[in-house]
Amino acid sequence: MRCVYWFYNLALRLTYFFLGFLARFNPKIRLFVEGRKQLIPRLANAIAPGDQVIWIHTASLGEYEQGLPVIRQLKQAYPSHKLLVTFFSPSGYEVKKDSGIADIVSYLPMDTRKRVRTFLDTVSPSLALFVKYEIWPNYFRELKQRGVPILLVSAIFKKDQVFFKWYGGFMRKSLRLPTHIFVQDQKSLDLLESAGIGSATVSGDTRFDRVSEILDRDNSLPFMETFRGNGLCLVCGSTWPEDEALLLAYINQSQPGLKAVLAPHDIHRDHIERLKHSIDRKVLLYSEITGYGLGDAEVLIVDTIGLLTKIYSYADIAYVGGGFATGLHNTLEPAVFGIPVLIGPHYHKFREAADLVALGGLLVVTDAASLKYELDRLVSEPGFRKKTGHINASYVREQRGASIQIMQYIRRLL
Repeated sequence: MRCVYWFYNLALRLTYFFLGFLARFNPKIRLFVEGRKQLIPRLANAIAPGDQVIWIHTASLGEYEQGLPVIRQLKQAYPSHKLLVTFFSPSGYEVKKDSGIADIVSYLPMDTRKRVRTFLDTVSPSLALFVKYEIWPNYFRELKQRGVPILLVSAIFKKDQVFFKWYGGFMRKSLRLPTHIFVQDQKSLDLLESAGIGSATVSGDTRFDRVSEILDRDNSLPFMETFRGNGLCLVCGSTWPEDEALLLAYINQSQPGLKAVLAPHDIHRDHIERLKHSIDRKVLLYSEITGYGLGDAEVLIVDTIGLLTKIYSYADIAYVGGGFATGLHNTLEPAVFGIPVLIGPHYHKFREAADLVALGGLLVVTDAASLKYELDRLVSEPGFRKKTGHINASYVREQRGASIQIMQYIRRLL
Protein backbone atom coordinates (compact mmCIF):
# COMPACT_ATOMS: atom_id res chain seq x y z
CA MET A 1 0.00 0.00 0.00
CA ARG A 2 2.96 2.33 0.65
CA CYS A 3 3.91 1.94 -3.01
CA VAL A 4 0.40 2.93 -4.07
CA TYR A 5 0.62 6.10 -1.95
CA TRP A 6 3.94 6.95 -3.64
CA PHE A 7 2.41 6.66 -7.10
CA TYR A 8 -0.69 8.59 -5.97
CA ASN A 9 1.45 11.50 -4.74
CA LEU A 10 3.58 11.42 -7.89
CA ALA A 11 0.45 11.52 -10.08
CA LEU A 12 -0.85 14.54 -8.16
CA ARG A 13 2.43 16.41 -8.47
CA LEU A 14 2.56 15.73 -12.21
CA THR A 15 -1.06 16.78 -12.60
CA TYR A 16 -0.44 20.08 -10.83
CA PHE A 17 2.65 20.69 -12.98
CA PHE A 18 0.68 20.22 -16.20
CA LEU A 19 -2.18 22.35 -14.87
CA GLY A 20 0.32 25.16 -14.41
CA PHE A 21 1.20 24.87 -18.10
CA LEU A 22 -2.44 24.65 -19.25
CA ALA A 23 -3.34 27.68 -17.11
CA ARG A 24 -1.73 29.87 -19.74
CA PHE A 25 -4.46 28.96 -22.19
CA ASN A 26 -7.54 28.18 -20.08
CA PRO A 27 -9.11 30.88 -17.83
CA LYS A 28 -10.79 28.36 -15.51
CA ILE A 29 -7.59 26.38 -14.98
CA ARG A 30 -5.78 29.69 -14.44
CA LEU A 31 -8.15 30.50 -11.59
CA PHE A 32 -7.57 26.99 -10.18
CA VAL A 33 -3.78 27.49 -10.17
CA GLU A 34 -3.54 31.18 -9.29
CA GLY A 35 -6.07 30.83 -6.47
CA ARG A 36 -3.75 28.38 -4.69
CA LYS A 37 -0.75 30.70 -4.76
CA GLN A 38 -0.08 32.39 -1.39
CA LEU A 39 -2.93 30.32 0.03
CA ILE A 40 -1.11 29.30 3.22
CA PRO A 41 0.00 32.86 4.14
CA ARG A 42 -3.57 34.06 3.66
CA LEU A 43 -4.87 31.32 5.94
CA ALA A 44 -2.17 32.07 8.51
CA ASN A 45 -3.29 35.71 8.58
CA ALA A 46 -6.91 34.69 9.08
CA ILE A 47 -6.35 32.06 11.79
CA ALA A 48 -4.64 33.09 15.01
CA PRO A 49 -2.91 30.66 17.39
CA GLY A 50 -5.53 29.23 19.72
CA ASP A 51 -8.45 29.72 17.31
CA GLN A 52 -10.84 26.80 17.23
CA VAL A 53 -11.59 25.96 13.61
CA ILE A 54 -14.32 23.82 12.07
CA TRP A 55 -13.39 22.95 8.51
CA ILE A 56 -16.01 22.15 5.85
CA HIS A 57 -14.82 21.07 2.42
CA THR A 58 -17.01 21.11 -0.69
CA ALA A 59 -15.97 20.37 -4.25
CA SER A 60 -17.96 23.07 -5.97
CA LEU A 61 -21.13 25.14 -5.83
CA GLY A 62 -23.56 22.22 -5.78
CA GLU A 63 -21.86 20.55 -2.82
CA TYR A 64 -21.67 23.91 -1.04
CA GLU A 65 -25.43 24.34 -1.38
CA GLN A 66 -25.83 20.77 -0.13
CA GLY A 67 -23.75 21.47 2.95
CA LEU A 68 -25.19 24.91 3.64
CA PRO A 69 -27.86 23.82 6.17
CA VAL A 70 -25.13 22.21 8.30
CA ILE A 71 -22.82 25.21 7.87
CA ARG A 72 -25.55 27.54 9.10
CA GLN A 73 -26.34 25.36 12.09
CA LEU A 74 -22.65 25.10 12.95
CA LYS A 75 -22.35 28.87 12.83
CA GLN A 76 -25.28 29.20 15.24
CA ALA A 77 -24.25 26.37 17.58
CA TYR A 78 -20.54 27.24 17.78
CA PRO A 79 -20.18 31.05 17.60
CA SER A 80 -16.75 30.95 19.26
CA HIS A 81 -15.35 28.71 16.51
CA LYS A 82 -14.11 29.95 13.16
CA LEU A 83 -15.75 28.28 10.17
CA LEU A 84 -13.45 27.54 7.26
CA VAL A 85 -15.08 26.52 3.96
CA THR A 86 -12.80 25.23 1.22
CA PHE A 87 -13.51 24.59 -2.45
CA PHE A 88 -11.74 22.43 -4.97
CA SER A 89 -13.08 24.14 -8.10
CA PRO A 90 -13.13 27.81 -9.15
CA SER A 91 -16.84 27.62 -10.02
CA GLY A 92 -17.61 27.28 -6.32
CA TYR A 93 -14.94 29.48 -4.81
CA GLU A 94 -15.34 32.44 -7.16
CA VAL A 95 -19.09 32.60 -6.53
CA LYS A 96 -19.00 32.17 -2.74
CA LYS A 97 -15.69 33.73 -1.67
CA ASP A 98 -17.46 36.86 -0.44
CA SER A 99 -20.72 35.28 0.72
CA GLY A 100 -20.07 35.91 4.43
CA ILE A 101 -21.60 32.63 5.59
CA ALA A 102 -18.17 31.38 6.77
CA ASP A 103 -15.38 33.22 8.55
CA ILE A 104 -12.86 32.06 5.96
CA VAL A 105 -13.38 30.83 2.38
CA SER A 106 -10.45 29.29 0.58
CA TYR A 107 -9.29 26.94 -2.12
CA LEU A 108 -8.14 23.50 -0.97
CA PRO A 109 -4.46 22.73 -1.57
CA MET A 110 -3.75 19.66 -3.66
CA ASP A 111 -3.83 16.36 -1.79
CA THR A 112 -0.07 15.78 -1.67
CA ARG A 113 1.58 14.84 1.61
CA LYS A 114 3.59 18.04 1.99
CA ARG A 115 0.72 20.38 1.10
CA VAL A 116 -1.70 18.48 3.34
CA ARG A 117 0.61 18.72 6.36
CA THR A 118 1.30 22.42 5.78
CA PHE A 119 -2.42 23.13 5.43
CA LEU A 120 -3.35 21.21 8.58
CA ASP A 121 -0.49 22.74 10.56
CA THR A 122 -1.84 26.17 9.61
CA VAL A 123 -5.55 25.46 10.13
CA SER A 124 -5.40 22.93 13.00
CA PRO A 125 -9.12 22.04 12.73
CA SER A 126 -11.15 20.63 15.62
CA LEU A 127 -13.46 18.91 13.13
CA ALA A 128 -13.28 18.19 9.40
CA LEU A 129 -16.50 17.78 7.43
CA PHE A 130 -16.51 16.66 3.79
CA VAL A 131 -19.63 16.88 1.61
CA LYS A 132 -20.87 14.09 -0.66
CA TYR A 133 -18.04 12.67 -2.82
CA GLU A 134 -15.03 14.45 -1.32
CA ILE A 135 -12.68 11.62 -0.35
CA TRP A 136 -9.02 12.64 -0.30
CA PRO A 137 -6.58 9.88 0.83
CA ASN A 138 -3.79 12.10 2.21
CA TYR A 139 -6.15 14.50 3.98
CA PHE A 140 -8.08 11.64 5.53
CA ARG A 141 -4.89 9.83 6.53
CA GLU A 142 -3.27 12.88 8.13
CA LEU A 143 -6.46 13.95 9.92
CA LYS A 144 -6.81 10.45 11.33
CA GLN A 145 -3.21 10.47 12.59
CA ARG A 146 -3.83 13.81 14.30
CA GLY A 147 -6.99 12.57 15.98
CA VAL A 148 -9.25 15.05 14.20
CA PRO A 149 -12.82 13.73 13.72
CA ILE A 150 -13.72 13.28 10.05
CA LEU A 151 -17.34 13.33 8.89
CA LEU A 152 -18.56 12.60 5.38
CA VAL A 153 -22.09 13.95 4.95
CA SER A 154 -24.82 13.50 2.34
CA ALA A 155 -22.73 10.78 0.73
CA ILE A 156 -24.25 8.51 -1.87
CA PHE A 157 -22.61 5.40 -3.29
CA LYS A 158 -23.18 3.16 -6.29
CA LYS A 159 -21.79 -0.30 -6.90
CA ASP A 160 -19.91 0.80 -10.02
CA GLN A 161 -17.71 3.20 -8.03
CA VAL A 162 -14.06 2.38 -7.52
CA PHE A 163 -14.50 1.76 -3.78
CA PHE A 164 -16.40 -1.45 -4.49
CA LYS A 165 -14.23 -2.85 -7.29
CA TRP A 166 -11.58 -5.54 -6.83
CA TYR A 167 -8.92 -3.00 -7.76
CA GLY A 168 -10.24 -0.28 -5.46
CA GLY A 169 -8.39 -1.24 -2.31
CA PHE A 170 -6.48 2.04 -2.10
CA MET A 171 -9.60 4.22 -2.18
CA ARG A 172 -11.53 1.72 -0.08
CA LYS A 173 -8.90 2.08 2.64
CA SER A 174 -9.42 5.84 2.57
CA LEU A 175 -13.18 5.35 2.87
CA ARG A 176 -12.60 3.48 6.15
CA LEU A 177 -10.89 6.49 7.75
CA PRO A 178 -13.83 8.84 8.48
CA THR A 179 -15.14 8.84 12.02
CA HIS A 180 -18.65 8.54 10.63
CA ILE A 181 -20.35 8.62 7.23
CA PHE A 182 -23.87 10.00 6.81
CA VAL A 183 -25.38 8.52 3.64
CA GLN A 184 -28.44 9.49 1.66
CA ASP A 185 -30.08 6.07 1.31
CA GLN A 186 -30.14 2.43 2.40
CA LYS A 187 -28.44 1.23 -0.79
CA SER A 188 -25.40 3.32 0.06
CA LEU A 189 -25.33 1.93 3.58
CA ASP A 190 -25.55 -1.63 2.28
CA LEU A 191 -22.62 -1.01 -0.08
CA LEU A 192 -20.50 0.36 2.74
CA GLU A 193 -21.32 -2.63 4.93
CA SER A 194 -20.39 -4.99 2.08
CA ALA A 195 -16.98 -3.30 2.02
CA GLY A 196 -16.53 -3.74 5.75
CA ILE A 197 -17.34 -0.13 6.64
CA GLY A 198 -19.68 -0.07 9.61
CA SER A 199 -19.52 3.47 11.00
CA ALA A 200 -22.32 4.88 8.87
CA THR A 201 -25.91 6.08 9.20
CA VAL A 202 -28.75 6.77 6.78
CA SER A 203 -29.55 10.42 7.43
CA GLY A 204 -30.96 11.49 4.07
CA ASP A 205 -29.84 14.36 1.89
CA THR A 206 -29.20 17.80 3.37
CA ARG A 207 -30.36 19.35 0.08
CA PHE A 208 -33.93 18.80 1.25
CA ASP A 209 -33.23 20.97 4.29
CA ARG A 210 -31.61 23.54 2.04
CA VAL A 211 -34.45 23.67 -0.46
CA SER A 212 -37.07 23.80 2.31
CA GLU A 213 -35.50 27.04 3.53
CA ILE A 214 -36.72 28.63 0.28
CA LEU A 215 -40.29 28.55 1.58
CA ASP A 216 -39.38 30.68 4.61
CA ARG A 217 -37.86 33.58 2.69
CA ASP A 218 -39.46 36.41 0.75
CA ASN A 219 -39.86 35.14 -2.82
CA SER A 220 -41.82 38.11 -4.12
CA LEU A 221 -40.87 39.58 -7.49
CA PRO A 222 -43.07 42.50 -8.58
CA PHE A 223 -42.24 42.02 -12.26
CA MET A 224 -43.47 38.43 -12.08
CA GLU A 225 -46.74 39.48 -10.48
CA THR A 226 -47.33 41.90 -13.34
CA PHE A 227 -46.25 39.46 -16.03
CA ARG A 228 -48.24 36.49 -14.75
CA GLY A 229 -51.46 38.34 -14.00
CA ASN A 230 -54.32 35.86 -13.65
CA GLY A 231 -53.11 33.37 -16.25
CA LEU A 232 -51.43 30.01 -15.89
CA CYS A 233 -47.65 30.27 -15.77
CA LEU A 234 -45.15 27.78 -17.18
CA VAL A 235 -41.57 28.31 -15.95
CA CYS A 236 -38.80 26.58 -17.89
CA GLY A 237 -35.59 26.67 -15.90
CA SER A 238 -31.95 25.93 -16.80
CA THR A 239 -32.87 24.92 -20.34
CA TRP A 240 -30.43 23.75 -23.00
CA PRO A 241 -30.91 23.81 -26.79
CA GLU A 242 -32.32 20.25 -26.75
CA ASP A 243 -34.99 21.37 -24.29
CA GLU A 244 -35.67 24.66 -26.02
CA ALA A 245 -36.36 23.06 -29.38
CA LEU A 246 -39.33 21.20 -27.87
CA LEU A 247 -40.49 24.03 -25.63
CA LEU A 248 -40.51 26.64 -28.39
CA ALA A 249 -42.58 24.37 -30.63
CA TYR A 250 -45.16 24.06 -27.85
CA ILE A 251 -45.14 27.73 -26.84
CA ASN A 252 -45.57 28.92 -30.42
CA GLN A 253 -48.72 26.83 -30.90
CA SER A 254 -50.13 27.12 -27.37
CA GLN A 255 -53.52 28.64 -26.66
CA PRO A 256 -53.67 32.31 -25.60
CA GLY A 257 -53.64 32.80 -21.84
CA LEU A 258 -50.63 30.66 -20.98
CA LYS A 259 -47.69 32.73 -19.76
CA ALA A 260 -44.25 31.20 -20.26
CA VAL A 261 -40.90 32.05 -18.66
CA LEU A 262 -37.69 30.81 -20.27
CA ALA A 263 -34.60 30.90 -18.04
CA PRO A 264 -31.90 29.32 -20.24
CA HIS A 265 -28.64 27.94 -18.93
CA ASP A 266 -26.78 29.90 -21.59
CA ILE A 267 -27.44 33.63 -21.23
CA HIS A 268 -24.88 34.85 -23.74
CA ARG A 269 -26.31 37.57 -25.93
CA ASP A 270 -26.27 35.64 -29.19
CA HIS A 271 -28.16 32.70 -27.67
CA ILE A 272 -30.73 34.99 -26.08
CA GLU A 273 -31.29 36.77 -29.38
CA ARG A 274 -31.78 33.45 -31.20
CA LEU A 275 -34.35 32.41 -28.61
CA LYS A 276 -36.18 35.70 -28.86
CA HIS A 277 -36.43 35.55 -32.65
CA SER A 278 -37.67 31.94 -32.54
CA ILE A 279 -40.78 32.89 -30.57
CA ASP A 280 -43.96 33.87 -32.39
CA ARG A 281 -45.64 35.24 -29.26
CA LYS A 282 -45.28 38.64 -27.62
CA VAL A 283 -41.86 38.28 -25.97
CA LEU A 284 -39.80 40.42 -23.60
CA LEU A 285 -36.33 40.07 -22.15
CA TYR A 286 -35.84 40.58 -18.43
CA SER A 287 -33.04 43.06 -19.18
CA GLU A 288 -35.46 45.16 -21.25
CA ILE A 289 -38.31 45.32 -18.75
CA THR A 290 -39.54 48.86 -18.26
CA GLY A 291 -42.98 48.08 -16.83
CA TYR A 292 -44.81 49.14 -19.96
CA GLY A 293 -46.35 46.21 -21.78
CA LEU A 294 -45.10 43.61 -19.29
CA GLY A 295 -48.61 42.43 -18.49
CA ASP A 296 -49.39 41.98 -22.19
CA ALA A 297 -46.29 39.89 -22.88
CA GLU A 298 -46.82 36.16 -23.30
CA VAL A 299 -43.21 35.01 -22.99
CA LEU A 300 -40.51 36.37 -20.71
CA ILE A 301 -36.87 35.40 -21.32
CA VAL A 302 -34.73 35.72 -18.19
CA ASP A 303 -31.30 36.78 -19.43
CA THR A 304 -29.67 37.01 -16.00
CA ILE A 305 -28.82 34.65 -13.15
CA GLY A 306 -29.95 34.47 -9.54
CA LEU A 307 -33.72 34.84 -10.00
CA LEU A 308 -34.86 31.38 -11.04
CA THR A 309 -35.69 29.97 -7.62
CA LYS A 310 -37.95 32.91 -6.79
CA ILE A 311 -39.52 32.78 -10.26
CA TYR A 312 -40.51 29.14 -9.59
CA SER A 313 -42.76 30.39 -6.78
CA TYR A 314 -44.98 31.98 -9.47
CA ALA A 315 -45.21 28.85 -11.60
CA ASP A 316 -48.23 26.59 -12.02
CA ILE A 317 -46.09 24.16 -14.03
CA ALA A 318 -42.31 23.86 -14.27
CA TYR A 319 -39.94 22.35 -16.77
CA VAL A 320 -36.37 21.64 -15.61
CA GLY A 321 -33.73 21.40 -18.33
CA GLY A 322 -30.70 19.23 -18.89
CA GLY A 323 -32.50 15.90 -19.05
CA PHE A 324 -31.82 15.33 -22.73
CA ALA A 325 -28.03 15.48 -22.88
CA THR A 326 -26.06 17.56 -20.42
CA GLY A 327 -27.29 16.38 -17.01
CA LEU A 328 -30.53 17.19 -15.25
CA HIS A 329 -30.60 20.41 -13.25
CA ASN A 330 -32.15 20.92 -9.82
CA THR A 331 -35.71 19.56 -9.70
CA LEU A 332 -36.14 20.17 -5.97
CA GLU A 333 -36.27 23.96 -6.32
CA PRO A 334 -39.59 23.93 -8.21
CA ALA A 335 -40.85 20.78 -6.45
CA VAL A 336 -40.75 22.44 -3.02
CA PHE A 337 -43.43 24.89 -4.20
CA GLY A 338 -45.88 22.04 -4.80
CA ILE A 339 -46.09 22.29 -8.59
CA PRO A 340 -45.79 19.55 -11.25
CA VAL A 341 -42.40 19.31 -12.94
CA LEU A 342 -41.54 18.04 -16.41
CA ILE A 343 -38.09 16.69 -17.29
CA GLY A 344 -36.22 14.96 -20.09
CA PRO A 345 -35.47 11.22 -20.14
CA HIS A 346 -31.94 11.18 -18.62
CA TYR A 347 -32.68 11.42 -14.92
CA HIS A 348 -31.69 8.02 -13.47
CA LYS A 349 -28.45 9.23 -11.88
CA PHE A 350 -30.41 11.57 -9.63
CA ARG A 351 -32.04 9.79 -6.70
CA GLU A 352 -34.66 12.43 -5.96
CA ALA A 353 -35.68 12.59 -9.63
CA ALA A 354 -36.02 8.82 -9.88
CA ASP A 355 -38.08 8.78 -6.69
CA LEU A 356 -40.42 11.51 -7.90
CA VAL A 357 -40.84 9.94 -11.34
CA ALA A 358 -41.90 6.72 -9.60
CA LEU A 359 -44.30 8.63 -7.35
CA GLY A 360 -45.78 10.61 -10.26
CA GLY A 361 -44.64 14.12 -9.28
CA LEU A 362 -42.11 14.41 -12.12
CA LEU A 363 -43.39 13.75 -15.63
CA VAL A 364 -40.88 12.52 -18.20
CA VAL A 365 -41.03 13.72 -21.80
CA THR A 366 -39.02 12.22 -24.64
CA ASP A 367 -40.06 14.27 -27.68
CA ALA A 368 -42.31 17.09 -28.85
CA ALA A 369 -45.41 14.88 -28.89
CA SER A 370 -45.00 13.70 -25.29
CA LEU A 371 -44.25 17.24 -24.13
CA LYS A 372 -47.44 18.49 -25.77
CA TYR A 373 -49.46 15.64 -24.27
CA GLU A 374 -48.25 16.25 -20.72
CA LEU A 375 -48.51 20.04 -20.89
CA ASP A 376 -51.97 19.99 -22.45
CA ARG A 377 -53.09 17.65 -19.70
CA LEU A 378 -51.65 19.81 -16.93
CA VAL A 379 -53.13 22.98 -18.43
CA SER A 380 -56.62 21.56 -19.00
CA GLU A 381 -56.98 19.43 -15.84
CA PRO A 382 -56.63 21.51 -12.65
CA GLY A 383 -57.24 18.47 -10.46
CA PHE A 384 -54.43 16.51 -12.06
CA ARG A 385 -52.14 19.52 -11.85
CA LYS A 386 -52.86 19.99 -8.15
CA LYS A 387 -52.45 16.28 -7.34
CA THR A 388 -49.13 16.05 -9.18
CA GLY A 389 -47.77 19.14 -7.44
CA HIS A 390 -48.89 17.86 -4.06
CA ILE A 391 -46.78 14.72 -4.56
CA ASN A 392 -43.70 16.88 -5.00
CA ALA A 393 -44.32 19.08 -1.97
CA SER A 394 -45.04 16.08 0.25
CA TYR A 395 -41.92 14.26 -0.88
CA VAL A 396 -39.65 17.23 -0.10
CA ARG A 397 -41.31 17.75 3.27
CA GLU A 398 -40.92 14.08 4.26
CA GLN A 399 -37.21 14.01 3.31
CA ARG A 400 -36.15 16.85 5.61
CA GLY A 401 -34.10 16.41 8.77
CA ALA A 402 -30.64 15.22 7.63
CA SER A 403 -28.86 18.26 9.04
CA ILE A 404 -30.51 17.74 12.44
CA GLN A 405 -29.12 14.20 12.66
CA ILE A 406 -25.67 15.38 11.63
CA MET A 407 -25.68 18.18 14.21
CA GLN A 408 -26.73 15.79 16.96
CA TYR A 409 -23.67 13.68 16.18
CA ILE A 410 -21.37 16.72 16.02
CA ARG A 411 -22.51 17.89 19.46
CA ARG A 412 -21.17 14.64 20.87
CA LEU A 413 -17.78 15.35 19.29
CA LEU A 414 -17.24 19.03 20.18
